[in-house]
Amino acid sequence: MTPVPEIKIFPNRAALTRDAARRFVARARKAIDARGRFAVALSGGTTPRDLYALLASPEFSAQVDWSRAHVFFGDERAVPPDHADSNFKMANDVLLARVSLPAQNVHRIRAELGADDAAREYEKELREFFAREGNRGNKGNEGSEGNNFPRFDLILLGLGANGHTASLFPHTRVLRETTRWVAAEFIDEVKMARITLTAPMINAARNILWLVAGADKTATVRAVLRGDYRPDDLPAQLIAPRDARVVWLIDRDAAREITTN
Repeated sequence: MTPVPEIKIFPNRAALTRDAARRFVARARKAIDARGRFAVALSGGTTPRDLYALLASPEFSAQVDWSRAHVFFGDERAVPPDHADSNFKMANDVLLARVSLPAQNVHRIRAELGADDAAREYEKELREFFAREGNRGNKGNEGSEGNNFPRFDLILLGLGANGHTASLFPHTRVLRETTRWVAAEFIDEVKMARITLTAPMINAARNILWLVAGADKTATVRAVLRGDYRPDDLPAQLIAPRDARVVWLIDRDAAREITTN
């Protein structure tokens, strides 16, 4: 049975961001206490950027043992790491380069290789990392070919106005992926190739934290959380883990058409 997600509504983006930072710190501490390291997959976007800036501040950066954090990415655009559209560049500029995070603990998607090669290399890196950690997925998280999916301690997700999350876009082949951990696809909607964690990979995480803000997301939030199940139209609905804590942090503008009841 899929757990019911928690939904938290905030008066503004700043309040949402502050709560997200507290949750990030708590998840990091719990993972380090339990497993000696914290494996997190970051998201791109404006709201996550605000979170990363806050995490890099003296108030929050000192609360995380960054030497034990391993930072991954939920998706990436097929651009070099110094490109303005790179999720890695954004996270590095705002957070990663500003905290005491060992360089070898940053696991970026090498999109400059080309989307297909980058996806293959990233899956290989993930498999090697989680094999070293001895942290395979729980029974029941196998793909159709018997592949166990590993468990990130935390995956951050955003929501596009078109219902996409990570780079799982409407009506794309990757939505039907059941065995690969990472996939690449050219997205006609944005005229760009993307590399992304697959839905079953995301669903294997221990914790999933959605960060959603802005009036342009209002109808999408309602459709994803309260509407019929239409994952081809609304890929965010594919994220429905059977064994994870899922929390939606939504600002008032984005949450206008839902209630928590």
